[in-house]
Amino acid sequence: MSQGVEFNRLMLDMRSMQMDAMAMPKAISTPEIGASSFADMLGQAVNKVNDTQQASNQLSNAFEIGKSGVDLTDVMISSQKASVSFQALTQVRNKLVQAYQDIMQMPV
Repeated sequence: MSQGVEFNRLMLDMRSMQMDAMAMPKAISTPEIGASSFADMLGQAVNKVNDTQQASNQLSNAFEIGKSGVDLTDVMISSQKASVSFQALTQVRNKLVQAYQDIMQMPV
């Protein structure tokens, strides 16, 4: 029964991230005073991935030392979230590098 609850929580988190991602282009397409630059948004994404990985490590360490209230399923889900977020960030970096290389190879 606990796995169903964890799955539902994971699905809610994924839907929340999807809604955030869908809302981003609207904010980018309408420049406002004080709007975030692309570099700021990328930096925030890197920081969020780092926070996710640190939270996963802390939860894992708490489980390893036998802290009460820490469930193995929570540790595994946290670990997978950290892994998926890092892989997504790596893919974004790869796309940015590829776009940069494509632009640099364009004839002037």
